[in-house]
Amino acid sequence: MILPGATVRVINPDDTYYRFEGLVQRLSDGNVAVLFEGGNWDKLVTFKLSELEEVVLTPAKKK
Repeated sequence: MILPGATVRVINPDDTYYRFEGLVQRLSDGNVAVLFEGGNWDKLVTFKLSELEEVVLTPAKKK
């Protein structure tokens, strides 16, 4: 289930952001606003819900 705060990946191969991962900011009428952060830039982009998949994050192993 995709909710605000979830990490998602773009799965539409025709999209410029294909395979990018970002944070869901808001959902509205089947559209999802995703925040991409990288280095010295931030970008908020809107996608259809069907173009995204949730990323399951696993905790890092301790050394």
